[in-house]
Amino acid sequence: MFDPRPTRRELLRSAGAGLGLAGLASLLHAEDRAGSGTPGPHFAPRAKRVISLFMGGGPSQVDTFDPKPQLAEHAGDLPEDIAKSFRAERLVAQGGLMASPFRFRRCGESGIPVSELLPRTAAHVDDMAVVRSLYTDFPNHAPALCMMNLGTLTPTRPSLGSWATYGLGTENANLPGFVVLCPGKPVLGPKLWSSAFLPGRFQGTHLDHSQANPEKLIPHLRNGVLGRDEQSRQLELLRQINERHRRQREGDAALDTRIRSMELAFRMQTEALDAFDTNREPEAVREEYGSSRFSRACLMARRLSERGVRFVQVYHGNRQPWDTHGDNDKRHRTLCSDVDQPVAALLGDLKRRGLLDETLVTWGGEFGRTPTTQGRNGRDHNQFGFTWWLAGGGIRGGTVHGATDDFGFRAVRDRVHVHDLHATILHLLGIDHEQLTFRYSGRDFRLTDVHGRVVHDILA
Repeated sequence: MFDPRPTRRELLRSAGAGLGLAGLASLLHAEDRAGSGTPGPHFAPRAKRVISLFMGGGPSQVDTFDPKPQLAEHAGDLPEDIAKSFRAERLVAQGGLMASPFRFRRCGESGIPVSELLPRTAAHVDDMAVVRSLYTDFPNHAPALCMMNLGTLTPTRPSLGSWATYGLGTENANLPGFVVLCPGKPVLGPKLWSSAFLPGRFQGTHLDHSQANPEKLIPHLRNGVLGRDEQSRQLELLRQINERHRRQREGDAALDTRIRSMELAFRMQTEALDAFDTNREPEAVREEYGSSRFSRACLMARRLSERGVRFVQVYHGNRQPWDTHGDNDKRHRTLCSDVDQPVAALLGDLKRRGLLDETLVTWGGEFGRTPTTQGRNGRDHNQFGFTWWLAGGGIRGGTVHGATDDFGFRAVRDRVHVHDLHATILHLLGIDHEQLTFRYSGRDFRLTDVHGRVVHDILA
């Protein structure tokens, strides 16, 4: 079991009031590394960091990465095993099977079929492991979002990103270890990147990347009143007052989190203006990613990752844009067009910079869609079988793992539960998911609870 309690800040007690801004930042950085309570990986990691591309609402697997030609042959039919599953889950009455109108093309040297909707992403399929046999426990958005992000159906546990930073710490103390790029206010909001009972410093830092200007993205990055020397003296005085306050309240985790948050905010002044400013990229790079909000987020994710941010989660859209209960075909065409260019640019950019080998990139939603029609031309939620792909750090590229049935409804071969996915991601980071625990309320908790197995077939 890890002990997350920080050590005392003896390192800073002798710091003088005249210490320069850069010097104070250096001491705070050193202290955080010394007292973070994060012991590092259990074994040699395959990846140093994660970029999670989250498609809220659930993309349709049969329209993207899991071709099912038999849907066309049996269009309009409703097989009894599918109808029985709908009744058991008390789902809305379904229509018959609905074929995908999109062509699939074998791509790369591996020949993995990818939908025509994602031609640029398909160019990187040889770096991917496409997991077609994922399944989860519940068909509604809120519990499925919790399961995929927190490893449980209720919003009361630490998120995957929080567990990763708790286990490994951050490589750059001038930036948060876990950053969430999500426009607006998503369903469940901060609960999806919460640290819950873990120390608060491991909570995800949410940024609404609708704002392109980093000074609007992160308010108060500049001190418009004090100069650098004056600010340094002020911060040193606050540090002394906070340390005295802390000594009188030993073991107050909330106080420690508040102090660390303020110190991180100070340190971010030295680096965040650069890290979050995508306009500092060459014009050719910005054109490669595109001009959409999601494009900017993917480019920002690369900039954060190369600066040592441990876990970056990028949400596409807001309020479940992939939740295609109606106009599935039309909306998937639009949605895939929105993500195809920036996702391909991210993978290509990471690879060109030599970062893909040490950065794990994942893509998927909280569940998939049914192969049957809902209403006139929509697809309903499907937790029984759907697709995620993983690329980069430690992944055996050009592979397909598992399979759904002939209609893409249920995972039937080499099934992968969400707990297995989490165990595999932690494994790639050098963490044994069974050993990454935290004692709370009289028991040891872990991300995968009492479940989870590493999917070794997709590892390099």
